Amino acid sequence: DTDRSRGLGDVYKRQDQYYFRCSTYGKRGKNVCTPHQIREVDLKQIVLDDLRRVTHFARMKERQFAEYINQKNTLELRREINRVQKELDAMRRRDGELSALFKRLYEDNVLGRVTNEQFRMLSADSYNGEQKELELAIPAKEEQLERLKASVANVDAFIEKAKQYTAIDELTPQLLRLFIQRIEIG
Repeated sequence: DTDRSRGLGDVYKRQDQYYFRCSTYGKRGKNVCTPHQIREVDLKQIVLDDLRRVTHFARMKERQFAEYINQKNTLELRREINRVQKELDAMRRRDGELSALFKRLYEDNVLGRVTNEQFRMLSADSYNGEQKELELAIPAKEEQLERLKASVANVDAFIEKAKQYTAIDELTPQLLRLFIQRIEIG
């Protein structure tokens, strides 16, 4: 049911047990990382225990939970939002510069200051190349920024979800999708 390999490294089966092994070690060797691993059953138990603990805390002490998460995430999240916003502003500014450059180049071509061959060569470099990359990158960066801003409101949504699940007996794909965005193993 679950995608065992998503973001967790390489998956192996040994003696009817799945385990995750560091993909960096598997791909790049012992000079880059160590051959650390974790059994799937152990990972599931850790995640299940943690999910029970966190949802219990969220249900029993809503206000303290919200304050704790907001305090923990706010500074880090604001820094990330600011960083992405600066990147987006720089991309938009560069897109505007390229548009102005292309407009001037076009006017110079119409007025005969730039030959048709020079116009084709320069417009291919300045407009078609970098500006087309920006046309793809700007919407992706805007989407990333919106996701970051939306995550600020996720605390209340998490508390509401936690109220619905008073007893979590097993880790199901539905629970994972509902409560967990990603799992990082160090």
